Amino acid sequence: MHGKDPLDEGSGSILRQPRAVWATAGASVVAFMGIGLVDPILPSIAQGLRATPSQVSLLFTSYFLITAVAMLITGFVSSRIGGRRTLLAGLALVIVFAALSGTSGSVGELVGFRAGWGLGNALFVSTSLAVIVGAAAGGSAAAILLYESALGLGMACGPLLGAVLGDASWRYPFFGTAALMAIGFLCIAAFLKEQPRPTRKTSLLDPLKALGHGGLASAAASAFCYNYAFFTVLAFTPFVLNMTPYKSGAVFFAWGVLLAVFSVLIAPRLQERFGSLRVLGASLVALAADVVVLGYGSHTTAIVCTILSGAFIGVNNTVFTELALGVSDAPRPVASAGYNFVRWFAAAAAPYLAPKIEEWSDVRMPFVVAGLAAAAGAGIVWVRRRALTREAEEHLPVRQAAALAAN
Repeated sequence: MHGKDPLDEGSGSILRQPRAVWATAGASVVAFMGIGLVDPILPSIAQGLRATPSQVSLLFTSYFLITAVAMLITGFVSSRIGGRRTLLAGLALVIVFAALSGTSGSVGELVGFRAGWGLGNALFVSTSLAVIVGAAAGGSAAAILLYESALGLGMACGPLLGAVLGDASWRYPFFGTAALMAIGFLCIAAFLKEQPRPTRKTSLLDPLKALGHGGLASAAASAFCYNYAFFTVLAFTPFVLNMTPYKSGAVFFAWGVLLAVFSVLIAPRLQERFGSLRVLGASLVALAADVVVLGYGSHTTAIVCTILSGAFIGVNNTVFTELALGVSDAPRPVASAGYNFVRWFAAAAAPYLAPKIEEWSDVRMPFVVAGLAAAAGAGIVWVRRRALTREAEEHLPVRQAAALAAN
């Protein structure tokens, strides 16, 4: 098993997929681009709409707050109207609200339109993972790698698109995203057939009930802490770097490239050699150290640490996704919805709290808090490691797995 190429799963390459999978993955890239799209233009938006950093940070807060709450309804909707219609409905909402975001006359309007965008994104992103897992050749491991590839590529390209279009006007990236999502809508409408609906319809409470499983609840709690650090870097660092859209876009493009490479190529190899939980714990501790150094270092150090954080974030994303989907007996869409419901609240909290913490103290303290959050996530993994071992056993080192088998 050692040295196995993660792009070669099962009987063939994960690159050999049905057109429906590529259409969904392509639209997922654009959906994830929307998360980092505003990064390079946050200072420009603040200047254009005469808003403070804490007001502009609400673009993330409203987006992810609605995304978190909407996770409770995604399974309810998709189990009734089907995965294809849910994807198309989510894409339609993103197209409408992304375009409206570009027409905003005030920061309040833009925050409101981002909330509508978050609803569409929740419907699309949560369902797209289930669709890719269901339709991909090569099993769930191949599907997760495809999904993480889409996430990494989207995270890398989002800031780049935001920088290129945002250099002319902060409004153009929103119109660009709407156009790309319209292409994704047409591709899914053309290539994705309706997926089989689950035999049992999902209720609104099913994701919350799934969190009653100790392993899933532990993964979600740790991911909540991790996401706080993640989105402190994503939403607050652009104000600290205070660079032009092009320069900021280049920094976050490099960050996204590391995220993609480590999530798809490096994380599986580390898991195979050391085990999922050891890799996750070490990566969370490394992220904690990285963000603290980011806060206390020079401008050049801050740039390096911002880019380097993409490596740790990429590893964490892959391991957390696998844990969430495999640690409990809940159906994957239900487990994913419950897990995402918890973790996206941190993505909503961090962009709002980081500027507030700076106002109450200094520019370093938001990164100290983010570092403590990441360390707390590692602590949860360590304390709750027994509850998290069910899925993680698939990635235990060979000698450890053999010892378990012997017992």
